[in-house]
Amino acid sequence: MVEDLRVDYMGSKLRVKELAGITTPEPRVLHIQPWDKNAIQVIEKAIKDSSLGLNPATDSTGIRLTIPPLTEERRKEFIKLLGQKIEEGRIKTRQTREDVLKKVQNEIKAKTAREDDLRLAKDEIQKIIDDYNKKFDDLYKKKEQELMQ
Repeated sequence: MVEDLRVDYMGSKLRVKELAGITTPEPRVLHIQPWDKNAIQVIEKAIKDSSLGLNPATDSTGIRLTIPPLTEERRKEFIKLLGQKIEEGRIKTRQTREDVLKKVQNEIKAKTAREDDLRLAKDEIQKIIDDYNKKFDDLYKKKEQELMQ
């Protein structure tokens, strides 16, 4: 939930899990214990600024997050966030496809590949993209059902 949240710490973008240990002392409570006490404030700020809707409580050993029960509104927010993450994944796969096709086109220009190679590459890449898009759709449907229960 928060382990992959990016934190700007000492000039670097780090994940919370790289800066702290995360435990669950109680079922609806997360405790984030930074290895460097100076990181408490930046982690707290990152959590507040995130779209998670959590209110961190800082104590002497770290940060406590109480996870509220999911309301219908909050479930819909998570589904919307899930949709955004799925779309980011689709965009990344399309960018990868374009990068690969550019490399093949450059090889054609350099006479190290043929036009047939480009056509074959397009077909193969499209199959892979279609497979990932199906996986994205399946994942979205599965998580949406889990959230709405």
